[in-house]
Amino acid sequence: MVFIKDITDYLESIAPLSLQEKYDNAGLIIGDSETPVQKILVCLDVTEKIIEEAVENNINLIISHHPIVFSPLKKLTGKTFVERIIQKSIKHDIALYAIHTNLDNVYHNGVNEEICNVLGIFNKRILVPKRGVLMQLTAFVPTDYAQKVLNALYDAGAGQIGVYKNCSFRTSGIGTFTPVDSAQPFIGEKNVRTEVEEERIEVIFPEYLERKIMSALRNAHPYEEVAYYLHTLANANQEVGSGMIGEIEPADAMLFLKKVKTVMQAGVVRYTAITEKKIVKVAVCGGAGRFLLNDAISQGADIFITSDFKYHDFFEANGKIIVADIGHFESEQFTIQLLQKLLKKKFEDIFVLSASFSTNPVNFL
Repeated sequence: MVFIKDITDYLESIAPLSLQEKYDNAGLIIGDSETPVQKILVCLDVTEKIIEEAVENNINLIISHHPIVFSPLKKLTGKTFVERIIQKSIKHDIALYAIHTNLDNVYHNGVNEEICNVLGIFNKRILVPKRGVLMQLTAFVPTDYAQKVLNALYDAGAGQIGVYKNCSFRTSGIGTFTPVDSAQPFIGEKNVRTEVEEERIEVIFPEYLERKIMSALRNAHPYEEVAYYLHTLANANQEVGSGMIGEIEPADAMLFLKKVKTVMQAGVVRYTAITEKKIVKVAVCGGAGRFLLNDAISQGADIFITSDFKYHDFFEANGKIIVADIGHFESEQFTIQLLQKLLKKKFEDIFVLSASFSTNPVNFL
């Protein structure tokens, strides 16, 4: 039997909640994590029609990209669409889970990687990697146990640097300690100063794995008191951050814009002046990406595909880059197929349905 917690734990192993932006509200919004899952409905937005579709199909878990609740609610009178959706989901015992900016911010199986895949962008990387989300563990281990401890740390997720895994640094030295009366020393005698050949081991890991890493350290380490240091690093984590940039085969700008419009199923593409050079380097950001424009320019992107640019924002392209605003829904719609694909592969016995209609609130003539 699969429970809601099994589904959310899996999704959060791909996009940990700690990676969401401060303003966000990703995670389980309504429901009991211990409830067995009947069927899952995946969508971009939770609307009243989405709730109705869930009821019709006996679905008790809706996974959306956008959270239905962003700010605290003070009442539930049903006067707003958010209040009505919450009332209906509770009435029909439907759990609501959102995987939003945490899914935007991961490299593998993230929103922006999916955009790149759809558009055929290769040699891709995070446009603006996040800083302050990596930690370093320094621990002191008896020499004979150093490799055992390192293997446990690797298995827990430590030591991954870009495309290299099992990365660490080791130095040898002498550890000294005196066990007191209440100690149960693995090495040495109580109240006798002891010197032991030890190794100082150092590994890097993403901060959301801290609890898992520390558990692995304590379980593998032979001492009852483990000597270690933890530091938050200023290093950028190349696997986490905003937007993505990569390359395509050289293409005429207008032809590529037409391809983007078709592939991304955009009703309209708002774009800045066409530059004469071929399109080679492409930056993308699902959702509102205005904050990444200068980064796209500084990294030499020929075009920046995103959404939610205001009138005056377009002037900031300044002839240095083509800005292509394809619409918010359009830029993120393939998140639905991404989530459905991941869930079907992991939970083969659970029926996963994607919304049968578009939840895009914007229409075009």
